Amino acid sequence: MTLFSELLQRDRVFDFLQPPPDFSSRLDTRHGPVLYVEDVTVSFDGFRALDALSLYIDDGELRCIIGPNGAGKTTMMDVITGRTRPDTGSVWFGSRIDLLRVPETTIARGGIGRKFQTPTVFPRHTVAENLELAMAADKRVWPTLFARLDSAARDRLAEVLELIGLGHLGHRAAGSLSHGQKQWLEIGMLLMQNPRVLLVDEPVAGMTQQEMAQTGELLQRLAGRHSVIVVEHDMEFVRSIARQVTVLHQGSVLAEGTMDQVQNDPRVIEVYLGE
Repeated sequence: MTLFSELLQRDRVFDFLQPPPDFSSRLDTRHGPVLYVEDVTVSFDGFRALDALSLYIDDGELRCIIGPNGAGKTTMMDVITGRTRPDTGSVWFGSRIDLLRVPETTIARGGIGRKFQTPTVFPRHTVAENLELAMAADKRVWPTLFARLDSAARDRLAEVLELIGLGHLGHRAAGSLSHGQKQWLEIGMLLMQNPRVLLVDEPVAGMTQQEMAQTGELLQRLAGRHSVIVVEHDMEFVRSIARQVTVLHQGSVLAEGTMDQVQNDPRVIEVYLGE
């Protein structure tokens, strides 16, 4: 049997193409945050990347995470998304879903989306096709090959195009977009998966001032519909969007509060803002 004929078997399902798990019926935020990270410690060859880290994100919240290099920001995101398993601690999605018992791919399909610093899009496909490929749907090979968008899917695609500011560029090849536009497209691709939580890593790196302003407006529009966690080094940008800020240092929370509270904290000034 050839590979292509094997792919075309109607019941053929690959792990990475399975439809999203149904977390919606299990996710419970009635009694607390949408995301709990509690006493999480991660060590690499004796170095503690996270040291009893605790972090709580409310449903619909926009949270900015800042901290110097080596503070544990990337490791924190790796733990939340299942890329890294901690030595100790717990991570819960709502009050019922133990993320430490869920595979990375299932977390990504089940409501927690992560955008890395460097945008990853399909450059030869149009902007609209990139969004369509990312749409939460039945991804078995046969349905994918012969799928047709229904009216609800077309409406959702159009809605996301407008939301990310690319409504007039739907038919343009993704590879021809500016750096900032590619960043927005990748955020749109995550939105097509209907995530409850979005992790966004340094979204304005390499952007123009105008693109930075548009990105800030986009992230603020997403808050409320989604919980948005923004990890960023650009303090001017953080000040422009911040509602609640968490400062990490040596793998733990150093300070937390509004931007005014954080930037006036002597400990933060010493280890980060004053550098």
